[in-house]
Amino acid sequence: MLQPKSERFNYYMMDESDADLLFALDQDPEVMRYINGGKVTTRADIETVFIPRLKSYINQIEGWGLWKVMLRSNDEFVGWVLVRPMDYFTDKPELDNLEFGWRFFQSAWGKGFATEAASAIGDCLVAASKNGEIKPVRKISAIAMAGNQGSINVMKKLGLTYVKTDIHKDPLGDMEVVFYQKIV
Repeated sequence: MLQPKSERFNYYMMDESDADLLFALDQDPEVMRYINGGKVTTRADIETVFIPRLKSYINQIEGWGLWKVMLRSNDEFVGWVLVRPMDYFTDKPELDNLEFGWRFFQSAWGKGFATEAASAIGDCLVAASKNGEIKPVRKISAIAMAGNQGSINVMKKLGLTYVKTDIHKDPLGDMEVVFYQKIV
């Protein structure tokens, strides 16, 4: 089983039993600002939209899903890192191009948490790919709304570079985003 490692965090794959954590994270309008304009998520949306969506792409063997990020010092949940094939919800998912995303409590912002966590998870998956433990990973990608400078900064710190601004297709709604990527 894949086990990312980093200095400040422990990582675990999330599932439906983490609904309370997912709900709590989505209750801050600032956390949701660049997701949906700042609308907090209802408990019903967690149960009827978010959990089924997560279950559709979770694959623990390949490392796809939401990685729960827990502080080593006190086992506090501070956020998650998403990993799934790019364009997963289209008819042409890119299985060798992993989309990374992150969502952290506002109290965790500005401390390098998203960069450390995404880097540790990415390094783990790339190493497993090179060792033949999981499917080949050739690219790591991320998307964000153009105004989301915090996420764009994380992308740059991860070594991703700007590719384009385009429409990201998703069953929950298409939106214009910036695409960043690196070849691994």
